[in-house]
Amino acid sequence: MSATHLPLARRASNLVGSVIDSSTSLLASQTHDIVRFAMGAPSDNLMPVDLFNQYYGRSTPGKYTYGATNGEPELIEQIVALTQRQGIETSADRITITTGGMQGLDLACKLFVDPGDLVVVEGPTYTNGISTALSYGAEVLEAPLDENGLVVEQLPELIARAGRTPKAIYTVPTFQNPSGATLSRTRREHLLELAEHWGSVIIDDDPYGLLRFEGGPVPSFSQLVERHPLVFSVRTFSKILAPGLRVGWVDATAELQQLLINAKQAMDTCTNVPAQHLVANFLKDGHLDTHLGRVKELYRERKNAMRESLRTHFGDGIHSTDPEGGFFLWLTFAGAYADIHTQKLFEPALQHGVAYIPGPAFSTAGNFTDALRLCFATSAPERIEEGVIRLKRAADEMLEGIA
Repeated sequence: MSATHLPLARRASNLVGSVIDSSTSLLASQTHDIVRFAMGAPSDNLMPVDLFNQYYGRSTPGKYTYGATNGEPELIEQIVALTQRQGIETSADRITITTGGMQGLDLACKLFVDPGDLVVVEGPTYTNGISTALSYGAEVLEAPLDENGLVVEQLPELIARAGRTPKAIYTVPTFQNPSGATLSRTRREHLLELAEHWGSVIIDDDPYGLLRFEGGPVPSFSQLVERHPLVFSVRTFSKILAPGLRVGWVDATAELQQLLINAKQAMDTCTNVPAQHLVANFLKDGHLDTHLGRVKELYRERKNAMRESLRTHFGDGIHSTDPEGGFFLWLTFAGAYADIHTQKLFEPALQHGVAYIPGPAFSTAGNFTDALRLCFATSAPERIEEGVIRLKRAADEMLEGIA
């Protein structure tokens, strides 16, 4: 049989995939012990598994049939109540339930991004956010990030240089992935002003906002300006409860809901109905506050343990961020370790029994070769210590090779 040329769509070349998600399969294939700093997930003992099992055992009407595309009414009711308890005005006609936060990002790009459109992203930023924008043919413009989040004051100059305004601005404003930084109130206000000036939608991706364990709250875009039509908020229970649930939601202007339903019906008809019932009952029975109170204290302990261990073993050889919530530290090699390329270090580190995500995964241009992302949420303090020791061994071996 002669070779057949597959008639791929032009967009297929933009399907770059995710280094983060690919690491799940890679780690599953390893046969030796690995301290897992790579995936952004809580450890199993921090998920309310016993309660989930109880809820899955409950028989409720309509639990195993098709559901409404925009979501189960009971879950939407609970999400509206949860959102309003945070001081954010919303309503059922603004809420669409999604298959995780990733579907929310896909819906945003599907609705707003045409091939060739300019989309501003943070540098570094969430790998899957970049991948989604690229899959719709976006031209991605990386903007710098510092300890106060996206450097919004530099955007006008970057946009002027680009010669056109952005269709969308993608931001992870609170406990950013991968840096852990939080966008300041002043910058949030400035970004809203720029979005209005340019007519750009803000894709507000906030999986971690309820996981603040230190410091004071920063108002969300929706708290600063109620029901702003240019704010498209993407939320998920993946980081709050458990990633395998794949239940999230978007909160967007009501005029978009029918378009969101139409777009979602071309994807999955409806989000997993049993999982929606589980989450709705978990919220309705008042378990969320107890759960968050427990895990936030443990995340704070784990973050502090990781920072202390990094200081002990690397000293001035690294700089790391100090997030007030969320899952991640952003580590940058310095001093004697400044020449280490974290992409090249990945395989030796894996052989030593520790996994992380290299810095270039968070950049369209392959920047941040001296940096990496560490998740502190997955491991207890003693396990974190062991992982940092293993990382140090791998880094020291690489330095010997460079010398």
